[in-house]
Amino acid sequence: MSQDELTELSFTVSGRVSRPCAEVYEAVADPDQLSRYFTTGGARGRLEPGHDVTWDFHDFPGEFAVRVMEADPPRRIVIEWDGEATANDRGTTTTTFEFEPLDGDTRTLVTITESSWRPTPDGARSAFGNCEGWTGMLAALKAWVEHGINLREGFYR
Repeated sequence: MSQDELTELSFTVSGRVSRPCAEVYEAVADPDQLSRYFTTGGARGRLEPGHDVTWDFHDFPGEFAVRVMEADPPRRIVIEWDGEATANDRGTTTTTFEFEPLDGDTRTLVTITESSWRPTPDGARSAFGNCEGWTGMLAALKAWVEHGINLREGFYR
C-alpha cells in the first residue's frame, strides 16, 4: 500500500455560535433541547457514557441507536453509530463534537468530525449525506440557541 492510498473517508464541519461553551454543549447533550431543533422525531437519553440513547427523525425514517463513547463537559462528546459502507470492523462511524470557547467565552466554535467510511462510491454517498446532515445540524443549532428558531421544521419534507 502506498503512503498516498486513501483507506478511509472522513470530514470535518464547523461553525460559531454566539453563546457560552457550556450553553452550546448543553444544547447538544440534552435530549429535550436536541429534539427541539435537530432530532425531529425525538432524542431519548442524554449524551453521556453508559446512557441508552436513540435519535429519531420524522424526515429520515427510522430510529438510530447512538453509543456515547466519551463525554467531557463542556468541551467534547464522542458518539458511535451504525453506518453503511463503513471502513471499520464494527460497521460504525465515529462522530466527535468539540466545543471551543471564543472571545472570552461569549461565543463557541463547534467542530464536528465524522469518520470511517470506505473509499468507495457507497462510502462516499454515505459520507457526503452525513456531511450535509451535520452541516444542517450546525446551522439549526445556531438558530435555536441564538434565536429559538427551529430551522429543520419542514426543511427536508
